[in-house]
Amino acid sequence: MRTRKNRDPLWFLLGATAVVIAVALLPFGWALVYPIRLFVTFIHEGGHAIAAILTLGQVERLHVFLDASGETLTRGGFSLAIASAGYLTSTAFGALLLMLGSYTTRAKAALTACAGIILLITFFTAGDPVTWVMGIVLTFVLIGVAIISSPHVAHFFLSFLAVQCCLNAFLDLRTLFLLSTSTTVHSDAVTMQQITLVPATVWAVSWMVISLLALVLALRSYVRHL
Repeated sequence: MRTRKNRDPLWFLLGATAVVIAVALLPFGWALVYPIRLFVTFIHEGGHAIAAILTLGQVERLHVFLDASGETLTRGGFSLAIASAGYLTSTAFGALLLMLGSYTTRAKAALTACAGIILLITFFTAGDPVTWVMGIVLTFVLIGVAIISSPHVAHFFLSFLAVQCCLNAFLDLRTLFLLSTSTTVHSDAVTMQQITLVPATVWAVSWMVISLLALVLALRSYVRHL
């Protein structure tokens, strides 16, 4: 006997996607998603930091700026892995949140884990007071949603966070591609070019392809668990 599948996660995902699109169309929609932009930046810069530590390097300091850009200064380690880890980590993290959103009982745990990750990044690598304050505020917001909200609200918030993270990761890569083709502004792709002599544009395109593949795989996993 077949049981009826739980479609709540699908409706949460579709609803969150609709909200993301609606917010993007608002004149000041960027202000509403500003905290999530900061969240994605923490994950991106945290990826650089983790890659440095895993390859026996050191993290000197990590900065997240008020314009939602970031910078991680490291010493030693495997520079190829460190330079490429930022965009790959934010892409993978967004895909992971998307997959977790297919489980109806894991939203609060996932949000609590996100808070713990931001707190760890802040505590061990933050290099200035502004980064400290933003990291602590994000941590408390995520914990607050996990504790105070109902399971359905937490699930919807996780779905919104996942969609926004995936969107921000891809838009950041699009911006990186445009910068790589039309300017000499320093970026992770330019760093990779300096290390490997492979053009920055190639790295930007490669990361965009990986981002799309990760999104497709995450969506397939999402559908399978419904």
